[in-house]
Amino acid sequence: MFNRISAAGRGLLVAASLAAWPLAASAQTVLKFGFGLPSEAHYGVGAVFMQKAIAERMGGRYRIELFPNFQLGGEREMTEGAQLGTIDLVTTSTGPVGNFVPDTLITDIPFLFRDYAHARGVLDGPIGQAILDKCPSKGLVCLAWSENGFRHMTNNRREVKSPADAKGLKIRTMENQVHMTAFRTLGALPTPMAFPELFSALQQGTVDGQENPIGVIVSAKFVQVQKHLTLSGHLYSPALVLMSPAAYNKMSPDDRKLIVQIAREGAAVSRQRVEQLEREGVESLKAAGMQIRALSPDEKAAFQNSLAPAYAEYAKRFGQANIDAIRNAK
Repeated sequence: MFNRISAAGRGLLVAASLAAWPLAASAQTVLKFGFGLPSEAHYGVGAVFMQKAIAERMGGRYRIELFPNFQLGGEREMTEGAQLGTIDLVTTSTGPVGNFVPDTLITDIPFLFRDYAHARGVLDGPIGQAILDKCPSKGLVCLAWSENGFRHMTNNRREVKSPADAKGLKIRTMENQVHMTAFRTLGALPTPMAFPELFSALQQGTVDGQENPIGVIVSAKFVQVQKHLTLSGHLYSPALVLMSPAAYNKMSPDDRKLIVQIAREGAAVSRQRVEQLEREGVESLKAAGMQIRALSPDEKAAFQNSLAPAYAEYAKRFGQANIDAIRNAK
């Protein structure tokens, strides 16, 4: 029957087929996913999990492209990109998000969480969900709480085992007023700086030290530019998996529920990686020559006591009842 169609007719059929091809190809939406640190670090393994799960469970409607190692900018720039819709997914620490969603910063109060079980229970429960629910009104969709881990101090000048030892140290912090208040109260000189600039700043002596979880300290190779590590665990550092409202709102209700579920599963993978990196990281840093001091319970209590003025500020900002609800959660 095809042979009876004229040459002109055949040409029209071919043209119609070619015209339809871009429409079929464009049916898959590509989501740009930005995060800091390498793909094998804790952010990365969670993002890779999400990439595979979305490919397998969302019927080919979406495909994720990963951009590790701050390829899309620092955490503040990526968070702004999610607001503007130029980046679809971001995993970031809470520091820059707090500039847009201030309620997230309550989680950054020093010595607020007892351990990982306490922190994860709070964030995955009603208190954590109530904070996530604040995000859409600020131009962000917060899919899930992820994790950095408990933060520790490094520096190049001296061993830090008491608040007095921290005095005068120029410590890089995130652009996070809760963190900066704590270090200022201890007598240190908090210096906010974008993470991609930190290694060279430590190398050149622009700052004396920094504070981060073990996984970050290892993956960023700070052992090359820092001598002393204090295992202070001074605060638990959560992370957030963000999505651009522009991308999220284009999804069907079922796909929205599914991507939230996948983000939570990816966060659980990141948390497992955090614990693995902590177990292995301290030994690797010690083997590389870093001088490591773990604070005793009494030494840690001395830091907490020195932060009393900061705690008074936090109570005014966040409400003592809200802080107590987190601190006393079982």
